[in-house]
Amino acid sequence: MPRHIGLILDGNRRYARERGLDDPLAGHRIGADKLEEVMDWLEELEIRITTLFALSTENLTRPPGELNGLLALIEAKILAVAVDPKIHEKEVHIRAVGRLDLLPAPLQEAISIAEEATREHDRFYLNLALGYGGRQEITDAVRLLLRERGKCGMSLSRIAEEITPEDIGKYLYTYDLPDPDLIIRTSGELRCSGFLLWQSAYSEFYFCDAYWPAFRKIDLLRAIRSYQQRKRRFGT
Repeated sequence: MPRHIGLILDGNRRYARERGLDDPLAGHRIGADKLEEVMDWLEELEIRITTLFALSTENLTRPPGELNGLLALIEAKILAVAVDPKIHEKEVHIRAVGRLDLLPAPLQEAISIAEEATREHDRFYLNLALGYGGRQEITDAVRLLLRERGKCGMSLSRIAEEITPEDIGKYLYTYDLPDPDLIIRTSGELRCSGFLLWQSAYSEFYFCDAYWPAFRKIDLLRAIRSYQQRKRRFGT
């Protein structure tokens, strides 16, 4: 079984349009409700680490009317999760990763509340990629590394000479978690859209035709079965 699964939650808007739903946020609301169901499936399968790509840096450029509604929906969902008895019963540790400083203050506060409420939990880990971009994460990691080593008096030429991939990895948003074994993208799109670019170097990918709101347990099981049938080579 994969230890860490990444989920690219795609297809909310197309799901709503194809069903004639006028409200552009309708698909996102249904998708938010789907999350609880999918988390139950993952917990049943004892998959302990999940990272959800819920909001990219590019999503932050959407029209204000849609964006504000989406951000408010994410905020409400995070606050609900923070007090959900099931989250505490199952000991789910919640963390957000990304450029959280780009998010509105109320959403940042909701994230802090959820992280603090679940800080001591260590059975399952739920990472929410919000305001996230893979290139931005790598850029931030290199920037932090240069600053830290510069504080120690190291010259730029020495830093450049000695830097290793492992060094950069220590400054990623998910520095303390294993890389994802399997990444699932819904909606039939065949790309990763910058999700965990560094961490997914040796991940297995599975692309599912179902839109995220219509994602079924059988879709998850098929993805895992496909993963189990592959021989992972890790670049060798």
